[in-house]
Amino acid sequence: MRINALKKSKGYAQAPSKSRAPSSEPRERNCSVGRTVDLLGDSWTFMILRECLFGARRFESFQSVLGLPRGTLATRLKKLTSQGLLRQVQYSDRPVRSEYRLTKMGMDLYPVFLSFLRFGDDWESGRKGPPLQLTHLECGAECKPEVSCSHCRQAVTISRVSYRDGPGAGTSPLERTGRRRRPSDPTRIEQSRPCSVARTLRIIGDYWSFMVMREGFFGVTRFDEIQSNIGIAPNILTDRLNRLVRDDVFERRKYQDAPERFEYRFTAKGRDLYQPMIAMLRWGDKWFSREEPPLLLTHLDCKHDFDPVVVCDKCREPLHARGMKYVMRYPDPLKGKK
Repeated sequence: MRINALKKSKGYAQAPSKSRAPSSEPRERNCSVGRTVDLLGDSWTFMILRECLFGARRFESFQSVLGLPRGTLATRLKKLTSQGLLRQVQYSDRPVRSEYRLTKMGMDLYPVFLSFLRFGDDWESGRKGPPLQLTHLECGAECKPEVSCSHCRQAVTISRVSYRDGPGAGTSPLERTGRRRRPSDPTRIEQSRPCSVARTLRIIGDYWSFMVMREGFFGVTRFDEIQSNIGIAPNILTDRLNRLVRDDVFERRKYQDAPERFEYRFTAKGRDLYQPMIAMLRWGDKWFSREEPPLLLTHLDCKHDFDPVVVCDKCREPLHARGMKYVMRYPDPLKGKK
């Protein structure tokens, strides 16, 4: 496949080219972010994985903290197990009972969670400040996670990254599923544990919101183009854009008077979501597209292709779950329930 030359724009990189489908079936661009979001499904799936990282193992622990109906929780756990993110380990013979452990694939989501946490700390903490104090054990310093270039280890921003088609670029048939709805009450995901990850997901925690923002990072700003690119129903797109404007992720700018038409541009807050997006892209590339990533990223500061890596802002070394210590600034709802 031909590789496009690098192209830059004012704060946005040029959208990669899309292969024309020989048939009229709906198609969507190949995207590791899309594959990651489609796999994880919704905010509740993220929250179950979050509880695993906090040490939850058993069904009752998840149910007690998250408050999910038992049938819904059972369905989510079964799905995560079948997808390879969790594994079951039997701990009782009579009756037979099992607990859930993160696999290597699931544990590798830890940097993605840290990128969500950093965004929530920066933009959604309010006067009380971040719910967790993080310490990097390798350097002993309190740290803030940063999504950085794997080559120079410096933080990356949307305006300093360009990209081109990778070997996995192109389009695939558009899959229409019933699991792409927002939770009916997004505030419930933070009901028992103040959490910057949950606060981030409260803003962008569903498939379509992620996809709308992805198009924004590709430089697509107008309603009709977004709708065409991701195959979303007009009423759903209107709802997601209104929510993202309300949450100060996008701002509306009029570009036509008769009839009135608007384009949607990222605010400073919205641009900061670029870091969680490319952290998800790295995870999706690793587990779904290792040999044929759809996009290749170039850091314009060091002029090298790179993988997004989440590092300590003090020593610039990559962060891993076993190398971190955290102090909760609230009572632990899992205490005595693991």
